[in-house]
Amino acid sequence: MKKQRKSGLFRKYFFITMGIILVAFIFTGAGLILMVSGVWMNERMEMLEENAVNIRNSTEELLISNYLEGNSRGSVIMICNNLLQISNATDADYFIVNEAGQAVYCKDLIRANGLIDSDGDCIVHGKYQVPEEIMEALVGGENFRSSGGDLGGHLVNQSFIVAVPIMSGDVVRGAVVATKPIATGLVPYVTTIFSLFLFATLLSFVIAFALVYISTSRMIRPLRQMSKAAQQYALGDFSQRIKIRSRTRTEIDELADSFNSMAKDLSDLEMSRRSFVSNVSHELKTPMTSISGFIDGILDGTIPESEQNYYLGIVSEEVKRLSRLVTGMLNMSKIEAGKIDIKPVKFDISEMLFTTLLTFEQKIDEKGIEIRGLETIDKNEIIADKDMINQVVYNLIDNAVKFTPPEGYIEINSKRDSEKVIVRIRNSGRGIAPEEIDRIFERFYKIDKSRSYDVKGAGLGLYLCKTIVELHGGDIAARSEEGEWTEFIFRLPLM
Repeated sequence: MKKQRKSGLFRKYFFITMGIILVAFIFTGAGLILMVSGVWMNERMEMLEENAVNIRNSTEELLISNYLEGNSRGSVIMICNNLLQISNATDADYFIVNEAGQAVYCKDLIRANGLIDSDGDCIVHGKYQVPEEIMEALVGGENFRSSGGDLGGHLVNQSFIVAVPIMSGDVVRGAVVATKPIATGLVPYVTTIFSLFLFATLLSFVIAFALVYISTSRMIRPLRQMSKAAQQYALGDFSQRIKIRSRTRTEIDELADSFNSMAKDLSDLEMSRRSFVSNVSHELKTPMTSISGFIDGILDGTIPESEQNYYLGIVSEEVKRLSRLVTGMLNMSKIEAGKIDIKPVKFDISEMLFTTLLTFEQKIDEKGIEIRGLETIDKNEIIADKDMINQVVYNLIDNAVKFTPPEGYIEINSKRDSEKVIVRIRNSGRGIAPEEIDRIFERFYKIDKSRSYDVKGAGLGLYLCKTIVELHGGDIAARSEEGEWTEFIFRLPLM
């Protein structure tokens, strides 16, 4: 079934293309035969008419010279002999009729010895009677032409019919009639043309077959690669990429680019997922191990009563750490599902910055961190979801405290313009590498552990900060100078 799916599109496209080419050849052949037939029939009609005119001219000369009246037998021989020669030369039948449409002269009056068979009695054409409509068409000296007819039933096959009037002054004295079966010359002629066309068509079809096969194969190749790569992606292998070899950009090339981009995103997402699972497992295991160990120590008396409050404080910190992790994951799920509700209230974000710093007072004092900028912060009220913005502020200050080295500094700044409030939180330290600064807001992304002072966290904090700020119509960015400082800046609308 897999092989059938792989080759199905190729076969479908290939046979459709070859079918279109075949239909084109058929229509071309039919058009060519019709055109050639039309040209051939027109030429035959003109030839019949030209010869009939020549016969008419010679007959009229006899009428004018009165030779016909003075030597009727000799005139009959001259006229019939002329009809015989032209009929044999053109493989047609020429005869002369009187004004009533009755045949009076024809080639069959001449015997083998060149003498006439009878006195003007046309043995073969004597029964011919040219239809009245033909004779009426000759009135006025106009020629008559028909590309298909049986001369009123006298002819067995459909024939070309040409009639040229013989005039005496303005009076029609008779007509030269020429007939020639259409099939007699047309069929061999068309057969020859069709044979040549068929040979050329077969040769062209073979060439087209090869070219279409090659072009179709090359066109379908990226789709086959995509199908194969998709099967690998389903197995968790995102390393497959689609190779693009065409010089000109096509829709398939753009699809291949999108496919490769999707594969890269899936690969990054899978790496992030694995990192997330590993980090979360570590984040859950470490505090739970500590909590379990300290509580067991208190229950079994291993930890003396005088030290129990100290270890219970550690347990409390670990519980808070677990709570933050779980809350972050729940918030991330709600945000991605679009189920989080924003409850805007009016509050002072500068006061929120100051209050949040107080919660980290013990850690700040332990590391000897200098806090800068509080003396210049003005009151800046905004309307937003206070709890969600507090999470942003808490995460950013938590990171600042965590990554500031002993005796370093944290600088807080809050100001406003006509539309937004701008908050800056800068801390001294190693900073962030340029290749990582653009990725720190990605979900599950963590800065290289070998470069970090603290590797705790599942890589959700900054992702949630970015998502929350953008939900409020704001933006957030990071700047850093390696070995010196790192700064986070977020902007929120006032209303």
